Amino acid sequence: MSDMREHGAPHQTTAELAFDIFHRIIAIFCLIAGLRYWSLLIGIAEGGAWRFDLLPVHWKIAAASLAVLWPVAGIGLWMIVSWGPVVWLVAATTEIIMHGAFPELYGSNWLIIASQATIAVLYAVFRIAIYFAKRVDEQAE
Repeated sequence: MSDMREHGAPHQTTAELAFDIFHRIIAIFCLIAGLRYWSLLIGIAEGGAWRFDLLPVHWKIAAASLAVLWPVAGIGLWMIVSWGPVVWLVAATTEIIMHGAFPELYGSNWLIIASQATIAVLYAVFRIAIYFAKRVDEQAE
């Protein structure tokens, strides 16, 4: 067993393990966001007021796109694949632009903007921590 650790098993730092857990937590929130959009679009939530056929065109485009992007981002983040954060970034940027740049069309939702920005900052912090942890490991070898 110790021979396997020395030669075959990759070494995972604490930062990498925490980053994997971070991916999974964000994945759950992405899946919930996707389910929320789908429940609105098919008329389950809010008494059917947000049903797809009743929405204005700008909301139809945004809600239908996000109803697809959020679950895909959640799956990618859960599997910890390289495209997961990219799809999350597209979905998050879309919501930030919707509520930050066009509040007259989509409403102002600073909670969404702040939470997506916080996730992006945490992601960057994890990537920087992992980069430096790997540099320290390489120098130690």
